[in-house]
Amino acid sequence: MTRPRPLTPGTAAAHPDPYPFYADLVADRPFGHDAPSGLWVAAGAAAVSEVLTHPACRVRPRTEPVPRGILGTPAGDVFGDLVRMTDGAPQTQRKRVLLAALDTVTEERVVALAADEADRATDWTDLQFGLPARVMAAVLGLDRDVPAEAARLIGEFVRCVPASATPEDQAAAATAAARLLDLLGPHLHAGHGGLIGELVRLTARHGRRESAPLLANVIGLLSQTYDATAGLVGNTLLALARHGRPDDLTAFVAEVVRHDAPIQNTRRFVADTTTIAGHRVPAGSVILLLLAAANRDPLANPDPQVFRPGRVDPQVFTFGRGTHRCPGHALAVAMTVGVAATVTGTPSHEGYRPSPNARIPVLKGQFR
Repeated sequence: MTRPRPLTPGTAAAHPDPYPFYADLVADRPFGHDAPSGLWVAAGAAAVSEVLTHPACRVRPRTEPVPRGILGTPAGDVFGDLVRMTDGAPQTQRKRVLLAALDTVTEERVVALAADEADRATDWTDLQFGLPARVMAAVLGLDRDVPAEAARLIGEFVRCVPASATPEDQAAAATAAARLLDLLGPHLHAGHGGLIGELVRLTARHGRRESAPLLANVIGLLSQTYDATAGLVGNTLLALARHGRPDDLTAFVAEVVRHDAPIQNTRRFVADTTTIAGHRVPAGSVILLLLAAANRDPLANPDPQVFRPGRVDPQVFTFGRGTHRCPGHALAVAMTVGVAATVTGTPSHEGYRPSPNARIPVLKGQFR
């Protein structure tokens, strides 16, 4: 049996049980500099919240808005227009349009779509990765033949996002992005139905006719549901196996989001020398935010290690805060509720997929 690697802030996401390690960080060093990695690490809820809303903390380095390895490629073009990867006025306006369009999608519809697709899923992997792509394709108004290829391509594209991306990852992402642009581009017109048509209409209403940023953020929606929903579906099914089936699935899934976060960490880049949690943080520093640790900070949530659906006003950092709060949060929860309401199999798991920030269990056991 392979022993887990020694725990570090940057490798904890895929560890069998990172939570005692996180608890020690929250108690002993809620914010501080990690010499081995060279990163500042925010683990406590107050520090994570401060960084997520701090004007000096950006989603990309000021000197490298697009990773050098994909600059000038289709992946770089998409990356540079993603609202989740940009700061400033254009990002604010595009995010506003995206949120307004998402408001037209009811959670009830997403739950129903996910339940229907769960009946068609072929195995655990398809349930975690294929199903979210098919549901998002239906929400976007794409043809039925698009999701299978789109799911595979999104899996290739997201390889360029982590800081750990290799040249091979970046090359694969560039190829995938080019095909995604070809695949999705023809759907980008005002007469199209679904969320894509709503995005086109709202963009035009705001006096803009930009097709490239709009198309990039359609790809962004697909990519944001990829790892996050795969992790949330898997972690929820494992939680159901441990705790039993509840009366309120939505509250149950919401507690999984907090207690066993599908996205465990994110990064911020310090544009100007500033003070955070009482520490002077120089410009150019990189901060690793341990979202999953902050979720279990006792100063934010009483008895944080206890799995307790229906908490009153829980403080949850999994999907971010401030201007970069993930717009797909409600979609991921609704999809997972639809899956949990439909799937009757009880999986076990054999570890977690290698990932610097996502916690995605490798499910096994009889599917039906």
